[in-house]
Amino acid sequence: MSNLIGQSFGRYQILEQLGEGGMATVYKAYDTRLERFVAVKVIRTDQFAPSMLGEMLKRFEREAKALAKLSHPNIVHVHDYGEHEGAPYLVMEYLPSGTLKQSQGGVPVPWQQALHILLPIAQALAYAHDHNVIHRDIKPANILLTENGLPMLSDFGIAKVLESNTGGTLTGTGMSIGTPEYMAPEQWTGQSGPQSDIYSLAVVLYELVTGRKPYTGDTPVGIMLKQVNEPLPLPTQFVPDLPEGVEKILVKALERRPEDRYQSMSEFASALDALAGGQTLAAGLKAEDTQAGKTVLASAGSGQADALAAMLAADSNQPVAGGSSSVR
Repeated sequence: MSNLIGQSFGRYQILEQLGEGGMATVYKAYDTRLERFVAVKVIRTDQFAPSMLGEMLKRFEREAKALAKLSHPNIVHVHDYGEHEGAPYLVMEYLPSGTLKQSQGGVPVPWQQALHILLPIAQALAYAHDHNVIHRDIKPANILLTENGLPMLSDFGIAKVLESNTGGTLTGTGMSIGTPEYMAPEQWTGQSGPQSDIYSLAVVLYELVTGRKPYTGDTPVGIMLKQVNEPLPLPTQFVPDLPEGVEKILVKALERRPEDRYQSMSEFASALDALAGGQTLAAGLKAEDTQAGKTVLASAGSGQADALAAMLAADSNQPVAGGSSSVR
């Protein structure tokens, strides 16, 4: 895809590139009409066979309209969509504090903090599933963070836009749908549903608490074969003091067969909430414990600790000592 910096998509002036992946490139842009910064995600079309573009553009428009109707405090809002020189794009709210992937950096975090981060995401997914929207590509890079460290789920429906009608790859391109390390086993054959999102979110939770993904490999096929043939490495192998309840939830959510997992995202979210004591971590700490909680979490990175402290203070309407910083 050519460099779009400096170009205008109608009212949107492209300022800088924020990231690039196999499916799309994300730019920071300025909305000249509403005078605000936005994120513009441009779908890559260079790997599509010309015969597929028409179908993909129709699918994109349908999904964009569905996404724009989603309204949840932990889902990145879609403001607009369009097409530029044959490439479709989404216009979304701009979150300058980066992603969970950038914040976590492969370092394990306390399981309580992992639940605090992912419970709102599970609730957002339950809301989306209730509106017949499946994510299909949940991973830390698709969980963005606000300036106060609140998690926001992005990239709903992008994988579906790129899906063929006949399987899990795009005919003529060989591009797999989803991200191999986070894909549920059934996604390799082009099947996906609410249980697929449960599996992927459980991989993210596994990675947060252990610092590693359950299955890795040099190639997507290698990862798939491990999923099929190897038992799940128990997280307590890597974190011996992990509570039994956390491991039980992960084992159930990462079952190979969808019918053996939690049967709805709401059920999975309820299990996470129960493990957290029936309340979010923020609600469970008193205002005077804010600084203590920040100190306990300092081992996970000062940015994360400050962000969590900000969330705790916000929950209790108290200022944060020393100010808050965004998670990066």
